[in-house]
Amino acid sequence: MPPGILYIIGNEAAERFSFYGMKAILAVYMTKYLVEADGTSSVYAADEAKAWVHAFTSLMYGLSIGGALLADSLLGKYRTIFWLSLVYCLGHGLLAAVPGRMGLTLGLLLIAVGSGGIKPCVSAHMGDQFGPRNEGLIPQAFAWFYWAINLGACASTLATPYLLTEICPRMGWPVHYGPHLAFGLPGVLMLLATFVFWLGRNRFVHRPPAGLEGVTAAIGAEGWGILKNLLPLFTFIAVFWSLYDQTHSSWVLQAEKMNRSIGGWIPTESQIGAINPLLILILVPLFAYVVYPVVGKVVTPTPLRRIAVGFFLMVGAFSISALIQERIDRGESPAIYWQFLAYVVLTTSEVLVSTTSLEYAYLQAPARMKSIVSSAYLLSVSAGNLITALVNWFIQNTDGTSKLAGASYFWFFAGLMLVAAIFYVPWASWPKKGPSGIAHFQQGDDSVT
Repeated sequence: MPPGILYIIGNEAAERFSFYGMKAILAVYMTKYLVEADGTSSVYAADEAKAWVHAFTSLMYGLSIGGALLADSLLGKYRTIFWLSLVYCLGHGLLAAVPGRMGLTLGLLLIAVGSGGIKPCVSAHMGDQFGPRNEGLIPQAFAWFYWAINLGACASTLATPYLLTEICPRMGWPVHYGPHLAFGLPGVLMLLATFVFWLGRNRFVHRPPAGLEGVTAAIGAEGWGILKNLLPLFTFIAVFWSLYDQTHSSWVLQAEKMNRSIGGWIPTESQIGAINPLLILILVPLFAYVVYPVVGKVVTPTPLRRIAVGFFLMVGAFSISALIQERIDRGESPAIYWQFLAYVVLTTSEVLVSTTSLEYAYLQAPARMKSIVSSAYLLSVSAGNLITALVNWFIQNTDGTSKLAGASYFWFFAGLMLVAAIFYVPWASWPKKGPSGIAHFQQGDDSVT
């Protein structure tokens, strides 16, 4: 195993801990705990908070293309990751130290630049560490990489909400210290991880940047043809992400109104989302070693077929959340286990869509375009969150009410996903052709139906 792998995986685990911990409490912080320097409340309405959460996520993933171009053309992957990690830490520092909407805005802007910029570089930098003698260890390294991401996400989603709401009262500290701890501690851990990443600088394989002309030449006519053929897929996936990323906004706010008692333990509404990365750790090997081989005896589970099933499952996940909201609208307090069921369906959908679509896109890209195609895929995540942000801005009435109040909000997104899934099926069944007109897209000419 290359000596630099441990440094890369450790840095990524800490970055994911910082990011998912911050994102887990963001909607709650904006709607319940946000105060200005003079102590006056500055909280957002629910729809407004959801809009800004998704606008931030959209910006972060949108900036991933800038990180890829910066790494490939000017700085190289190592220096891009290192310097943008410092920007990331500064963003956490502003969230922790500067009160009110000013600190929130500046902090999230820097986190979007840092996290978005390093996102397409880390996995590519890890791949650069391998050569002909040890390339057989790449799957093992990426398995540890993926587990580190989800372990970091699960741990932070459980721990960070306690920093926001529980630790200060138990320690006898003022409650308003909560946001300082909740945003500051993950930032300190990210700074430590960046230092460890710097320590590994002499152990890494450093591939020099190709320059702007080199990147342009690498794309070429064939590259633009590949991106053009992948654009419809990325458009459908954008709708998927417009629903999925609401586990950090509308699903958190919904959990606040549910009976969250679990055998005497009452988790915060922000902690419920920890079930998602936990389920990922279970479902990914389950599908790889059990589900796909069993299904393969009846029908080949090609990437496009898996994505189709995942789209329809996402419709089911949001239908469950809509039914939960209908009960809340009637004044009931349904058990949190119903949202657990929705998470099981949603995470199954994620396994079928997210990992599969990235794999499919990666297979279509020439070797010189892997990072560019991965960045284009991340732009679909950005577009999906932009859809959600625009919807939440549009539905706000001047009197503080919503055009999509209660369960109608969840039914709207379930319907949007259903329409996208229905249109996806004939597109996926149509033979895919490359830029030369030859049907050479790997695993792309199968019939979904």
